[in-house]
Amino acid sequence: MLKNKGFFHFKTWFPPLLAAVAFWTSAVRADRSGWQRRQVNWRITGGTRIKAVNYPEDKPLTMLAERDELQSKRPRKEPRYPRTAPLLEPPTQQLIAPIIAIVFDSPPVDGFVPWIAISVTDARSYQWYDTTAYAESSVTGNYLTANPQSDYAIGIFDTGASASLISDDDAFQTGIYDAGLVTSSPVILQGVVGDALAWASQPLGIFIDGIDAIEPNGLLIDDSRMVGETNVSIIVGDAIESPNLPTAIGAPLAVYFSAAFCNNRQLTLTVDSNELTAPYMRFYDQLDPRIPYYSNKIYLELRPTQVSHVQYFPCIEGIFDCPDGDGSPLLPTIIVDGWWIYQGLFFVSSVDLTHAGKSALDKDGFMFDTGAQVTVIAEAIAARLKLNPDNPDFTVEIQGVTGDAIIAPGFYIDSLEITATPQWLSFTNVPVIMLDVKSPEGGYLDGIIGMNLFIDLNFVFKGGGLPGQTAPYIRFDPVCRITADIAPGCGDCTVDFLDLDELANHWLETSPSPNWNPHADLGPQPTPDEKVDFLDYAVLAEHWLEGNQP
Repeated sequence: MLKNKGFFHFKTWFPPLLAAVAFWTSAVRADRSGWQRRQVNWRITGGTRIKAVNYPEDKPLTMLAERDELQSKRPRKEPRYPRTAPLLEPPTQQLIAPIIAIVFDSPPVDGFVPWIAISVTDARSYQWYDTTAYAESSVTGNYLTANPQSDYAIGIFDTGASASLISDDDAFQTGIYDAGLVTSSPVILQGVVGDALAWASQPLGIFIDGIDAIEPNGLLIDDSRMVGETNVSIIVGDAIESPNLPTAIGAPLAVYFSAAFCNNRQLTLTVDSNELTAPYMRFYDQLDPRIPYYSNKIYLELRPTQVSHVQYFPCIEGIFDCPDGDGSPLLPTIIVDGWWIYQGLFFVSSVDLTHAGKSALDKDGFMFDTGAQVTVIAEAIAARLKLNPDNPDFTVEIQGVTGDAIIAPGFYIDSLEITATPQWLSFTNVPVIMLDVKSPEGGYLDGIIGMNLFIDLNFVFKGGGLPGQTAPYIRFDPVCRITADIAPGCGDCTVDFLDLDELANHWLETSPSPNWNPHADLGPQPTPDEKVDFLDYAVLAEHWLEGNQP
């Protein structure tokens, strides 16, 4: 472990990089009579995880794995879409159009994890006064190890992390420690119970892609699609002080790119005997014409509105003791304002919640967090809905970066609606967890929109909100799971000439081909042969003109 030289106490004058969680600490008991306990491993935000859930025996929770297993066994001859319903029925005399919503009933408690492959290089600016992070559409710089195909990290794409983080193990794996790129500048991470110690890195390059860039044998086969940023300082975990620190690429990179999530195409990767499942993901420059287009749009905001640039905070000789040199990072790269007071994250513009006749409407303090598998509401929102923390529908055991744990209540609320155009996104019988998460704007978030609400959507998250950028947003459509619907992007719910053209573009390619598209490998069913040929054409012909737009 690095020695503490000139300890900089992060909390005294700077907002926390990992959102601190203030949990409701009354007598929420895990050992209720007639309740069951089940171990899980779900992410909330920052370094916190849910390690177990407790629920009544007669009211088992709907979890993602069980839901997907049941759906895979259910015979379906026609594509299924969520119902579309009006949220407002106007009086007959008024010429007010009803608000139309895409409605999903009973989402699972947990959602997907956006696993990504991460490579690290030495790409940085060597001007001590240059602290700005630079977006890159391809890998630049030199890898830190001689074997970059094996010396990479697997982490998550986490829009709710205000800085990018790497665990102690992954820092060794990618060569960060061996290259001497860990400073002696400590960063205090506020956890569930107590604080954890981590370290700021020297400037370097971070690059990411979906896990389909990794072969089944574990080698990173292709870095040509990677995007990233250079001259960025990240948080590096400490094996003793922050053993549960995740590897997560956060908002400082997300603000520059668009990320497409294809939930109709799930990928599975086995790492150290553990299966990792994630949507097919692709990252794009924001003006890339290949970004999939979806018809519905959720408006996001990068807040606080004062943030203007992405940079690390340098150590300046004469003001601080700088054992790592003048200009070395004292604090890691985040989205900040000119005075280093604020840190930027992404917020949903408006959320409505209702339960048992009570409501909390037009709430603009919900953070959009791809790193959270669950949806969270603040204690104040729960109070507006008249939810009783002494009588929860279920409870969760939450572990922080220090390893300590605490229990929080969970509820099923009647509805949660996210405003969008032209169709709102609406959920009924929604599982939420009650806890308070500190907001970068001061006080607490209204809550967190987690990935359990997005499992049945194909969507694009577009970063932005900095000066010169357009506002961030999400575009989405319901998932269509139709065999042979391989184009464009994640598919368009119809098997037609676009899909035939995509098949032709990959004709006679095999899995080692540099332009390989695994989704064009359709046959023979159910186990394709990793070659695009007449067997795949036969599958496409079998499903020709299947599907229709929702």
